[in-house]
This record gives sequence, C-alpha cells and structure tokens, in this order.
Amino acid sequence: MKKAILIIIAVLAIDQISKIWIKTNLMLGQEIFVFDWFRIHFIENNGAAWGAEIGGKAGKLFLTLFRLGAIVGIGYWLYKSIKEKAHNLLIVSVALIFAGALGNIIDSVLYGIIFDHSNYQLATLFSNKPYGTIFHGKVVDMLYFPMWHGVFPEWVPKVGGENFTFFNAIFNIADSAITIGVSILIVFGNKIFPK
Repeated sequence: MKKAILIIIAVLAIDQISKIWIKTNLMLGQEIFVFDWFRIHFIENNGAAWGAEIGGKAGKLFLTLFRLGAIVGIGYWLYKSIKEKAHNLLIVSVALIFAGALGNIIDSVLYGIIFDHSNYQLATLFSNKPYGTIFHGKVVDMLYFPMWHGVFPEWVPKVGGENFTFFNAIFNIADSAITIGVSILIVFGNKIFPK
C-alpha cells in the first residue's frame, strides 16, 4: 500500500507542478527548445485521447463523468490487488494508471474554475475570471518529441509528398504514467497473470 501511495503522490505532484508552471509561464502555443528532438510545447485539449474533439459542453461533461467512473474502477482494482497481495508489477502498473488518470481528471474538473485563459496571455492561478466551469476544464499537454522530419514518398496513397514528423504527439506526465503502466501490463503480462 505504501509503495502504491508513494507512486500516486509522486506522479500527481510532478504532473500538477509541471502543468501549473506551464500555464503560468507560457502562452498557448509557446515552445521551449530543449533539443532538436525534444521541446516543451504548450497546448490544451478537451481531454479526449490524442486531442480528439468531443461534442460541445455535453460531450465534455460526459467524458469527465466517464473518467470519474473509470477512476473509481481503477481505484478498486488497485485496492483489491493490494489486498490480495498481487504481483508487485501489477500494483505498480495499476498505481501508475490510477495516478495518470487522476492527474488528467484534476485538469478536467478544476482547471476551468481556477485559471483564466492562456490565449495571448499567461494564465493566472485562482483568477477572478476563470475560463470555464467545473467539469469543463482543459487538459494541459507539453511534452513534444519530434524525432524525425521527412516527406512521405510520392507513391504512398493519399499522403504522398506530404510532410511527416515521427512522434508528433504532445502529451503530459499523467499520459506518460498511464502509458508506462499499460506497457508494464503488456510486457510482463505472463509474469503478472501466470494463470
């Protein structure tokens, strides 16, 4: 239990500190070049995977409520795994998934009421003029690894001749925790679930 709580606290702290720093120090779309292949690039999205748009306020509310339900299920899975003394890798992976999901839920539930907007200005924490309402906050993403740029060969249907960037996704610490947790389950599945 202690390991799981430490993982959750560490991931949430790093995730939320990085997001608050980004929102209060960069304007939407601003970028910091760390290396050619790694940049801090501030974007926001409504919380759907890969920045997919969802249908208005009702869609955003549905997504947030769905996530809240999912976090309850993941929390129960973690509790049950700890209680049954499951394999340590299972507990670590579920703790990472739980922490990542909770980190993005915090953005969705609270950021709309504690920040003003980031368009052409630095956002203010605990603003008098928040940009949204409860359950309608935007998720902050900033980690960008454009490792390779090129052009699709002309013979490739529909995209031939178009520019291509390998690893074009922009994500956050919470997303990373979820990805690592799921990867542990996949890679070590036989060890975690021997039956």
